[in-house]
Amino acid sequence: MGNEAFDGVRVVELAQWVFVPVAGALLADWGADVIRVERPEGDPYRGLATQGIGNDSDGVNLSVALANRGKRSVALDLRTAEGRDLLDRLLGTADVFLTSFRPGALRRLGLDPDELSRRFPRLVYARGHGFGARGPGADRPGYDSSAFWAQGGMAHVLTPPEREHPISQRGAMGDRNGAMALAFGIASALLRRERTGRGSVVDVSLLATAMWTLSSDVLAALAGGKPRGVSGRGGAVNPVVGAYRTKDGRHIGRDDLVADPRFADHRARGENREACVTELEGEFARRTFDEWKELLARIDAPWAPVQAVEELLDDPQVLANDYLGDVHLEDGRAYRLPTVPVQFD
Repeated sequence: MGNEAFDGVRVVELAQWVFVPVAGALLADWGADVIRVERPEGDPYRGLATQGIGNDSDGVNLSVALANRGKRSVALDLRTAEGRDLLDRLLGTADVFLTSFRPGALRRLGLDPDELSRRFPRLVYARGHGFGARGPGADRPGYDSSAFWAQGGMAHVLTPPEREHPISQRGAMGDRNGAMALAFGIASALLRRERTGRGSVVDVSLLATAMWTLSSDVLAALAGGKPRGVSGRGGAVNPVVGAYRTKDGRHIGRDDLVADPRFADHRARGENREACVTELEGEFARRTFDEWKELLARIDAPWAPVQAVEELLDDPQVLANDYLGDVHLEDGRAYRLPTVPVQFD
C-alpha cells in the first residue's frame, strides 16, 4: 500500500489508541520507517475486539491493524532506566517523534519538546492532543467522543432538535480526520527542515479538527447568527439538494435545477420549498433506482446513490481507485482494509 514519498524517514511513535497511531500508519504507507513503542502490557486498544467493540477476523484485531499497519514495534517499560535509555537511543536515530502522551507525562519522562529539541535540534516533534497544547484543558485526557464529537460541537450540530439526547458518532471519526491533519503537519515540518536545517513542534488536537470540519457553522456563529440546524427536506435551504425515494425504495441525492418558475432560482426554491419537495418526491417515486440511474447519466446530472457501507465494498469507483487494499500482517495473510485517501503518481 502506498508509495515511497517518505523513504529514509524514521518515525519513533509513542502513542496509544487511534488518533496518533493512524498518523503513523499514514506515514508508514508512504514509506517511512515507523517504530512503534508500546508498554509491556500493550496498547489498551488491542483489547477492544475481545470486548466485542473492535473488528476481529480469525483472531486478528483489524481495528488495530488499520491503525498500525506497516510499522515495526518494540515493548519498553519507560518506568525503568533501561527502558528510557533504549528509547533515548531510538530518538537519536529519528527524524520524527510522534506521541499522544499528555504534557505532564512527557515532562515526567524527560520527553517534553524543549528538552528533546535541545538535544536533537533536527527532530520534528509531533503531538496529538484532545483539547490543544495550551489552556486549562491541555492536560485533560481527550478522546474522539469527548473532544471531537462532544466539545467540538459535532454532536450538537448533527442531532435533530426533536431528539432528547445527542446522537452517537461513528467509531473514530474525529481520530482519523485528526490523523490526516497530523500527518500533513509532519510532512510540512520535514519540508521546512530541509530548508532551515531545524526541526519543529507540530500540534494537532481533536477539538481543533472538529472546529475546522464545522468551519461553515463556526463562521455563522462568528457573524452573530446561529448555525443551521438539522432539519427535514421541508426545512432545507435548497430542497433540490436532497435525498428522494425511488419506486424500489432507493434514495438518490440530486442537485440539478427544476424548470418550474417556482423553482427557477435559489430564492424561489427557498420560498416554495415544500412544493418543490412534493413535486420531486412524486417524480422520483415513479421510477426504480436503475431507471433513474440511466436517465440521470444521460443528462450528466450531479447525483449519487445513498449507499450502505456494505455496498461500498463492491462500488466500481472504490475498486477502480484502489480505495480498499490488501495488507499483509504478521501472520502472513492478506486482509482487505481501507487505503489512505491521498494517492501519489
